[in-house]
Amino acid sequence: MRTQVGIIGAGPAGLLLSHLLHLRGISSVVLERRSREYVERRVRAGVLEQGTVDTLVAAGVGERLLREGLPHRGIELRYGGAGHRIAFERLVPGRAITVYGQQEVVKDLIAARLAADGDVRFEVDDVAVHDIGTDRPYVTFGGGERLDCDVIAGCDGFHGVTRPSIPDGVLTAYEREYPFAWLGVLARVEPSAEELIYARTERGFALHSMRSPEVSRFYLQVPAGTDLADWPDERVWAELRTRLETVPGFSLATGEIFERGVTPLRSFVAEPMQYGRLYLAGDAAHIVPPTGAKGLNLAVADVRVLTGALARFYADGSTELLDGYSAACLKRVWRAQHFSWWMTTLLHTFDSDDAYGRRLQLSHLDYVTSSEAAAATLAENYVGLPYEDGDPAGP
Repeated sequence: MRTQVGIIGAGPAGLLLSHLLHLRGISSVVLERRSREYVERRVRAGVLEQGTVDTLVAAGVGERLLREGLPHRGIELRYGGAGHRIAFERLVPGRAITVYGQQEVVKDLIAARLAADGDVRFEVDDVAVHDIGTDRPYVTFGGGERLDCDVIAGCDGFHGVTRPSIPDGVLTAYEREYPFAWLGVLARVEPSAEELIYARTERGFALHSMRSPEVSRFYLQVPAGTDLADWPDERVWAELRTRLETVPGFSLATGEIFERGVTPLRSFVAEPMQYGRLYLAGDAAHIVPPTGAKGLNLAVADVRVLTGALARFYADGSTELLDGYSAACLKRVWRAQHFSWWMTTLLHTFDSDDAYGRRLQLSHLDYVTSSEAAAATLAENYVGLPYEDGDPAGP
């Protein structure tokens, strides 16, 4: 087989790249090792930046997002027995976030690709990339099939095959492991608040979020290596109440927990995000702690840059933008890395902190919630920095 762009991975990055390329008349084939049912049910991020929403809407895949997504114009930081609202509508006028699950974005993108007769293949095994250092790379899969292409996009996540295919000595990895994890649950219960609550307590961090008017999402800071078997529903709800019911008049509604998991927290960046004709995007190149809600949004940003570079390449043969892909992406990647690290250290309890460290943390929270300038910095980063090209559809 032959295509212009071979895409490994049918997560948000790979599917959106395929769709944006299709809109520009560029062919692609998407290969995914998981089933369609699995990727459409895989629960991940749920907060979309303003730029991500604008990109999906401009690309024609935002109809259900606009109908079912939950726009939020603020978040609450809760600590010391009080709640403090960070008001996006005042601090960053015209910009907000939208709560809409990553699996819903994936469903919308798959539907769009199939409606356009896109070539998306699920349950593909034995994927390997070859000759990526040449101008004739190719992919093998399925015990003998071969896909020739001009470019390969590695959108296959942190544990995928594309990044390890880059020769030793090319990449530099920057990483940090955090000494705790997030225990996340989905519950069939109406949210107890209209906006997300980020709670800092001496027992650890907690987050109250939502996926719909009927489904709530909760996270608890737990030790790294936590076993889900040690957290029956009763213990989850008891701990959530302890960490969230810290302000007068707030009562946490409870319901049936129907999904749960433990997510380790890590920061990771691989530089450069390209080698030869292989370009990494999304989690294949970088991971951020979920505190800043940046993972999916960074993937969209990468794909916008790569789409513009490929459009230029196929328009006039220039490789200028492709050559500069990594540098263009990493500026936003490192800004998101810093913001995610900052939010994590601002709100979590670290066993290594002494009394001095805890007081510094509370002082910083006081500053963020009392200074207009500090609150604006949080708001600007949380809703997402505008794209430099200014085009909601991408370059």
